[in-house]
Amino acid sequence: MLYRTHPFKNLISNSKSFLSTLRSSDVIIKRSENGKAKPQIDELVFGKFFSDHMLVCDFNEDKWQKPEILPFQDFNLSPAVTSLHYAIQCFEGMKAYKTVDNDVRLFRPHLNIARMQRTADKLTLPEFDANEFLELLKQFLRIDSDWVPDSRAASLYIRPTFISTDPVIGVKPPSSARLFVIAGPVGPYYEQKGTELFKSVRLMADPQYVRAWEGGIGAFKAGGNYAPTLSIQKVAASRGCQQVLWLYGTDRQMTEAGTMNFFVYWMNEDGEKELITAPLESGLILPGITRQSVLDLAREWGEFKVTERMVTMPEFMKSIEEKRVIEAFGSGTACMICPIDSILYNEEIVDVPTMTTGAELSKRLFNEITAIQTGQVDHPWSMSIYS
Repeated sequence: MLYRTHPFKNLISNSKSFLSTLRSSDVIIKRSENGKAKPQIDELVFGKFFSDHMLVCDFNEDKWQKPEILPFQDFNLSPAVTSLHYAIQCFEGMKAYKTVDNDVRLFRPHLNIARMQRTADKLTLPEFDANEFLELLKQFLRIDSDWVPDSRAASLYIRPTFISTDPVIGVKPPSSARLFVIAGPVGPYYEQKGTELFKSVRLMADPQYVRAWEGGIGAFKAGGNYAPTLSIQKVAASRGCQQVLWLYGTDRQMTEAGTMNFFVYWMNEDGEKELITAPLESGLILPGITRQSVLDLAREWGEFKVTERMVTMPEFMKSIEEKRVIEAFGSGTACMICPIDSILYNEEIVDVPTMTTGAELSKRLFNEITAIQTGQVDHPWSMSIYS
């Protein structure tokens, strides 16, 4: 699907196009009787620990059933459900943050929900009301608010997931589905070089590996996009790299870095400082919430040119040789801002001067977004779970 409009617009209303049977006022709450022990901050491994509860919303018989907040538990599903066979499933990645005044806040949650709605529509999963789902999410987080780490180095990772639950062998749109949310405390996503909060990575760029293509589903957060990358990630790790720089086309367009959006900050050929990232129109790029936030902040500052267009590997190599590159970094919910210090390309290590130049833009973006997320500054992007 090529983008014809902005990917976050016109997707979060209560319009009649959304099914109105998912209602937060119908929620059934069953609290856990035995809370789990919480890990220490220095024990956190990304994705290993989970909070005491989960949110479950089932769709069947042409309507949403009453949502439930339940103790965290395994599902009882038929081995024939089509999400297991045909990857009719999608997910989101969000975080909740403990603020300086002991509040718990979400960061631009409407954008995550809008993106999930787009992906669900692509996969023919049932529609749901965004505002009702957001209210359910906040109710769930209020119950498990004591799982949000009180640390700038950690947060509560939130994983909304949407799966087909049709127990049928056959490729067709589902008539039943489950929308659920689990959460758990997390520290840094990548094992990286650098200080505790700001670490750099090396990327492997090899044109034989492709993540997405025009007309495909690279712009959607579907689970099926991720499994095929795992073997390539193993190749990268065996070659001393933390992630893959995904190239596309005969001109070797630089698209994404692992599961992150990719940015270059350089002096362009016209002598202007410019922040540049791949555009969304081709459908190759996942429209990241952190990506959008980086672009929004940079344009608000008005201190340098901000451009959305493809950069090719030969163009990047030329700018490296001419010493015009200042920084390169990835952005995403899991890592937020991740500096890139080198790229393995054509069997050679290409040094990127991100860390040697001080990573000033990366650090500024990291610090400003963190300040918004943790309530150090008042900003409309930050939403209290108690509002």
